[in-house]
Amino acid sequence: MEELLLEFQARMLGVPLEIQRYLLEEIDLKNRLVAIKGARGSGKTTLLLQLAKLHMPLQSTLYISLDHIYFFDNKLYSLAKEFVQFGGTHLLLDEVHKYPNWSREIKLIYDNFPDLNVIFTSSSMLEIYKSESDLSRRAITYYLKELSFREFLMFETGKMFSSYSLIDIIENHDKLAADILKEIKPLPLFENYLKYGAYPYYKENEKAYYQKLQNTINLIIEIDINAVEDLNYETLTKLKKLLISIATSAPFTPNITKLSEIVGVSRNILVHGIKILGRAGLVNELYKDNSGIGVLTKPEKLYLNNSNLMYALAKENTNVGNVRETFFLNQFMGLHEINLSPVADFLVDKRYTFEVGGKSKKKKQITGISDAYLAKDGIEIGFSNVIPVWLFGFMY
Repeated sequence: MEELLLEFQARMLGVPLEIQRYLLEEIDLKNRLVAIKGARGSGKTTLLLQLAKLHMPLQSTLYISLDHIYFFDNKLYSLAKEFVQFGGTHLLLDEVHKYPNWSREIKLIYDNFPDLNVIFTSSSMLEIYKSESDLSRRAITYYLKELSFREFLMFETGKMFSSYSLIDIIENHDKLAADILKEIKPLPLFENYLKYGAYPYYKENEKAYYQKLQNTINLIIEIDINAVEDLNYETLTKLKKLLISIATSAPFTPNITKLSEIVGVSRNILVHGIKILGRAGLVNELYKDNSGIGVLTKPEKLYLNNSNLMYALAKENTNVGNVRETFFLNQFMGLHEINLSPVADFLVDKRYTFEVGGKSKKKKQITGISDAYLAKDGIEIGFSNVIPVWLFGFMY
C-alpha cells in the first residue's frame, strides 16, 4: 500500500494543469461511483490525475492502473479495504477492463465502504449495464471524446476559447467566427487538426504520429476488444480487414454481401463486427431513423470515427469530401442526435438539416428547406445560413 501511494504522489508531480479537457468540469464528484469511458488514447489517465490534483485531498487519494503488477498477487477489494483503514477517501482506478471480475469487486467496494468515492476508467468497449454485477444503477457514466478542434487550438496556440452550443453557432456564427478571427487564423490550423489533432498524444512526436496511431488501433482490436468480447485470433484479424475496407471507402453505403465476401465472414458476423468497431471508437454508423435499430441492423452509411484514422489507414485514398463529413459527424456524436438526411448530408435533432461541402458548394440541396444550413470548408466566416465547418469544432 505504501509503495502504491508513493508511486501515485510521484506521478502527480508531473501532471500538467495548463490544458484541461472539456469533461474535467462536467464530472459531478458528489457521486460515490463514477465511470469514465473513452477510446484508447483519448486522455482518460491524464483526466483522472488532473481530477485528483485539482479536487481531491492528496493524503487520502490513491490512483492505480488495474494492469499494475500489484494485482498479480493481490485483489482489488483487499486494496480498497486496506486503503479505507488507512483513512482513504478517493480511489481512482484506471483501465478496469484489464482486471478479471472488476464489476463484482467494485460493487462490493461500493456497497461495503460508503465513505469511499471511486472513479474508474474503462475502454469505450465496456457496456457497464451488461457487466456481471450491473453497475449501471450505481455508477454515473461519462464519455470522453477525442480532442475537439477547440481543444486542439489550446494545445497548438495556448489560447483558451469558449465552447458554444449548436443554437449559438446557428444563430450567431458570424459574430462568433469574427471574435475567433481576432485571435487566430483558423484555416491552416483546421487542416492540421484534420490530419493529426484528434488524440492528445500527437504532441509527443508529430512525425511518428501515424505509426503510433496504427499501433493504437492494433491495441484497441487485440487488447481492448478482446478483453470484452473474448474473440479468437482469426476473428480479430478479420476485424482489422473490415476496418481497412471501411477506411478505403468511407463514408459509404455498405454492400453487406460484397463486404462479407471481402472480409470472409457471414452477414450476421459482419454486422456484429461493425457494431464492435463502433463501440471501440473506430467507426460511426449512421441511419435515417434511429428507431428500431437492432443488433443485426446494418448501418445505412459508415464513417471512420475521425479524420485522423482516415489519414492513418486510407493514406493516398483519403478523400477530402469524406474528411469533411467525418469531422462534422464526429463533433456531433454523443452531443446531439444525428441521422442521415433524406435531402442533404445530415439531420440533427430531427430538426436541423446540414449539407457539408467545400468553398464552391452551392445551396441547391437545401433550398426551400426550413432550418437548413450549408457547412462550408475553406471559409473563415459565414453569412446567413452558410456556416464555416470549422466552427462546429467549438461545441465541446
